[in-house]
Amino acid sequence: MTTVGFVGVGVMGAPMTRNLMKGGHAVRAYDVSRQALSTVESDGAVGTGSPAEAASGCDIVISMLPTGKEVGEAAFGTDGISDGISKDALYVDMSTILPMDTDKIAAECAEAGISFVDAPVGRLSKNAEDGTLMIMAGGTKEDVERARHLFELMGDTIVYCGEAGMGSRMKVVNNYMATSLNALTAETLTLAEKSGLDIDLSIEVMSGTMAGRGHMTTTYPLHVLKGNLAPGFMVDLAHKDMGLGLEMAAALRSPTGVGAAARQVYTLAQAEGRGREDWTSLYQTVRGLAGLK
Repeated sequence: MTTVGFVGVGVMGAPMTRNLMKGGHAVRAYDVSRQALSTVESDGAVGTGSPAEAASGCDIVISMLPTGKEVGEAAFGTDGISDGISKDALYVDMSTILPMDTDKIAAECAEAGISFVDAPVGRLSKNAEDGTLMIMAGGTKEDVERARHLFELMGDTIVYCGEAGMGSRMKVVNNYMATSLNALTAETLTLAEKSGLDIDLSIEVMSGTMAGRGHMTTTYPLHVLKGNLAPGFMVDLAHKDMGLGLEMAAALRSPTGVGAAARQVYTLAQAEGRGREDWTSLYQTVRGLAGLK
């Protein structure tokens, strides 16, 4: 049995805590919300009065908090985790925060002699309840392995991302794409509805094309990721089709902020002379703008 300190037992932290206890581990919990703390106490966790108290006597201490500022305060503020954690214990932050904040916390842990892993989670609160989260871990391989038996109770997919801070980077990049696609999906289904299409039929059609299947596992591996820019579908044609969609949306007064911005990237690719290359060559255009060779 591992004794786990858990700081932050809200929407995600509470079910994660319950899964640790179901796995036979003891949990010492802390949350600024007395109501949240009472909930996990009723499930069998030992409630404490501070992050330091939650960390005291624990083998592994986990934080699951909304922002980097709150993680920093919980870790190194007054009565913080660093005041109560044992020198041979492991601190794991599972929050979704800026990688720069993670780097700062990792550096402070290193200075204090505290072993540290960043392990933000992917998926939804339902997955936290089911123990089917994706966990993206950064730190030494040895430290990540120390926490693996706990990770496996909270998630069904554990990905080692590299040194400390790489878990946070992976999570932010993943969420950037997911949240952007959400906005584009909302625009697309609205355009379908405004144009008189049946939504269920539209979803059925788009689920069978790149619209729903996505480029990352279809067109990119076949083309740009292999250095193959021979056109399966040309940038010029993609630019034209984006124009058709935007023109129809304008006539229907349907919002297209994401689509309009996307078309400008196709315009930039054309300006680079990529018009007759495969549409995945946008990746090369954007990499160039980022200063990557």
